[in-house]
Amino acid sequence: MSDHLPVLKVRLFGGFSASYGEIPVSFGRNTTTKAMKLLQILLYHGDTGISRDKLLDELYGREELADAANNLRVTAHRLKKIIVDAGLPSHNYINIKKGIYRWDAPMPTEVDAHQFVILSKDVQACTDKVKKLALLKKICLMYSGEFLPELSGDEWVLVESVHYKNIYSESLQELCKLLIERGDYEEALRFCEPACQLYPFDEWQSVRIDCYMALNRYKDAVQEYENTAKLFFEELGIRPSEHMMQQFEQMSSRLNYKPQELGDIKERLKDDDVRGGAFYCSLPSFRDSYRLVSRIIERNGQSVYLMLCSITNGKGMPMDKPDKLEALSGELLNTIQQCLRKGDSFTKYSPSQFLILLVGTNKENCSMIFDRIQRYFSREHKSWKQYLDYFVSSVAEVDRQDSPIQFNTENKTW
Repeated sequence: MSDHLPVLKVRLFGGFSASYGEIPVSFGRNTTTKAMKLLQILLYHGDTGISRDKLLDELYGREELADAANNLRVTAHRLKKIIVDAGLPSHNYINIKKGIYRWDAPMPTEVDAHQFVILSKDVQACTDKVKKLALLKKICLMYSGEFLPELSGDEWVLVESVHYKNIYSESLQELCKLLIERGDYEEALRFCEPACQLYPFDEWQSVRIDCYMALNRYKDAVQEYENTAKLFFEELGIRPSEHMMQQFEQMSSRLNYKPQELGDIKERLKDDDVRGGAFYCSLPSFRDSYRLVSRIIERNGQSVYLMLCSITNGKGMPMDKPDKLEALSGELLNTIQQCLRKGDSFTKYSPSQFLILLVGTNKENCSMIFDRIQRYFSREHKSWKQYLDYFVSSVAEVDRQDSPIQFNTENKTW
C-alpha cells in the first residue's frame, strides 16, 4: 500500500458509492451484479477478509449452480477489470490466501461502516459529556441511510443492516437526551429530521414534539402529531403510541381547542394509565390466560381466535440462520406489540414462533390482522414479507384433530 496515493473513500450507508481522492468513482449503474456484490463484500470485510465458503454462500447461496467455485473465479476476474476501467490504479485488488479472500488495494481505503463502529466504541468509552456529544453528532451525521439498501434482500446485508440501525437509534436517542438537557432544542430537531424520514414508524416525531413544546411552538407540535397520526392510520391502520397521544393532550390543553374538535382523540385518551398495544407475557402466563379464556367462552360463546405467527426462510421452511432469526424475531415482537389492541395478548412460543390471542374477532378479520402485521414488519424492507407465515384457529376448536394449531400435551412447556 502506498500512502502517497489518494484515499479511496467508500460509502455503504444509503447506497454504495466511492470516491478516489476528490474524484467520484463510477463502477457502473447496476450495483447488484455478482461482480459488484463481490466488490462490496470485499470492501466491507477489508483486511479481515472472508472465507471462500462464506463468500460462496453470500454470492450464490440461493442459486443451484453446478460449479459455484468456477463462477466465483470468473466473477473475481471480471471485477478486477471493472475496478481498473473505473479509473483506479492497475493492481490485483483481490488477495486470496489459505481460502481467505481479502481486499488488497495500493491506496488507503476508508469504509464508512468501519468508521461508524469505531466511533460507537469511542462513545462507549467516553466519560466527558462534551466529547461524547461531538462523537454522537459524528455518528448520526455519518449514518446517511440503510446499510446497502440495494442488497437488502441478501441475508448478510439484512443482519448487518439491523445491527447498524440499532447503533444509530441508540446513538440518536442519547444525543437527543444530551441536547435537550442543554436546552439545544433546535439542534435536536435538526438531528431527528433524517430519522423521521428514514424510519417514520419508529416515532422519532415524539422527540420533535417534545422540542416544539419546549420552544412554545405548539402549533408546530400539533402539526407534527397530526401528520404522524395520518401516516400511521393510512399506511398501517393503527394509531400512534399512548405516549404520543398523551403529548397531544398536553398540546391541545395549551392551545385551548374546543372539545368537539378533538372528541375522537380525547375519547381514546381517557384510559391514559394503561399502556397501548397488545400485552406481551411469558409463555406460562399466556398459557394461564389461554386456559381462562377457554373456560369463559364455554359459557358466553364469545369469539376468540388463536394465531400462530412463524418466521420462515422465505420458502415455508423453518429459518435455520441464528443471526438472521434473532434479528427478525426482535422485529416481529415489536411489530405485534404495535399492531394489535390492548385486549389482545401474545407470547414467544419458540425462537421462530409467536402465539397471539385475539379476543372478540372473527376468522375473516384474522387475515386482515395478519396483513397488518406483515405490512408493519416489512415497512422498511419489503422483501421481509416472504419470511412470515401464519395459522389461525378458533380457541374452541384448537383441541380438535383437524385444527391447524395443536399443542402436544406431552410437551411440558405448554
